[in-house]
Amino acid sequence: MSADDALAPTETSLARPIERSQDGTLRLLDQRALPHQERWIEVRTAEEAVAAIRALAVRGAPAIGIAAAYTIALIAEREGVEQARSAAHALASARPTAVNLGWACRRMLARLEACAGDGQDVASALASEADAIAHEQHAADRAIATAGAELVPPGGRLLTICNTGALATGAEGTALAVALEAHRRGRLAEVLVLETRPLLQGARLTTWELARAGVPHRLLCDSAAATACARGLVDCVFVGADRIARNGDVANKIGTYMLAVLARHHGIPFYVAAPLSTFDPATPDGRSIPIEERAPAEVSEFAGQAIAPARTKVWNPAFDITPAALVSAIVCERGVLRPPLATAIARVAGSAERSRRAGGAA
Repeated sequence: MSADDALAPTETSLARPIERSQDGTLRLLDQRALPHQERWIEVRTAEEAVAAIRALAVRGAPAIGIAAAYTIALIAEREGVEQARSAAHALASARPTAVNLGWACRRMLARLEACAGDGQDVASALASEADAIAHEQHAADRAIATAGAELVPPGGRLLTICNTGALATGAEGTALAVALEAHRRGRLAEVLVLETRPLLQGARLTTWELARAGVPHRLLCDSAAATACARGLVDCVFVGADRIARNGDVANKIGTYMLAVLARHHGIPFYVAAPLSTFDPATPDGRSIPIEERAPAEVSEFAGQAIAPARTKVWNPAFDITPAALVSAIVCERGVLRPPLATAIARVAGSAERSRRAGGAA
């Protein structure tokens, strides 16, 4: 199967954020331009890939891992082993919170070193490894969607934040894939989508994906989440994750912790949907997870126009930490993990650790 086939979504309604052209060039759907324009970026160098990841042209923990893997394979083919090795190290540090990025880069490095040691065709081996990462994400997303849909009550209204669909994983998605599967089964009444300030991934991306799939949905201001819960408009909350610590603490888009607190107060189940590649057994708890802080202008400007007085101080963390105690369950490709989450994660962490073991330290 070609790399192009490996990246194909399972349904035509799903977005296709990553493509590999016949000449090996990586093409990324520029998510900054959505929903108004479907614009593509061509990536030919590691520097271009790092810039695209940091600028959120491609985003979502699994998707940036896949994009990095294909970039490393591309560099190996065009520039050689040493350049591919350097590219892997540069890409691994492009965004610090999402563990999938470092995981994919370490896995590609391990394959590179193994092949270089026994005389194999490194470029071909790395292309195959990138294909495998993409295929595994497809399988994980399908399993998450299947298991998670069972948690949506009949006629349920699902609240979510940020974007966790095909745009975020390069496959079907995580939390949003649960919503799509529940819709296909006739269990879902609607999805309530938080706009997700400051970059509006919910308003721009999630509503775009839901509209393409024909799923009923409504867009809410982030600050309306509490009132929606209080008025009985929410039956379950599903979010994604950028990193899950060994104890079950969850790093995800800023505002996720707020939703978890609201859900607990109102007796609403709060579910996290993520593949095993997002689990980080090496991180004991949320306090050990680095939180990316982004440019002040993302908050102080809107659509290129200043909305705050000049020299206003800004704090712009991209992620927050939801304590494990607030998580009703984590849905991964191995099924539904319920509290105590540290124990449940330890049971499945062997698979994740075996995958990581191939990577060593980057």
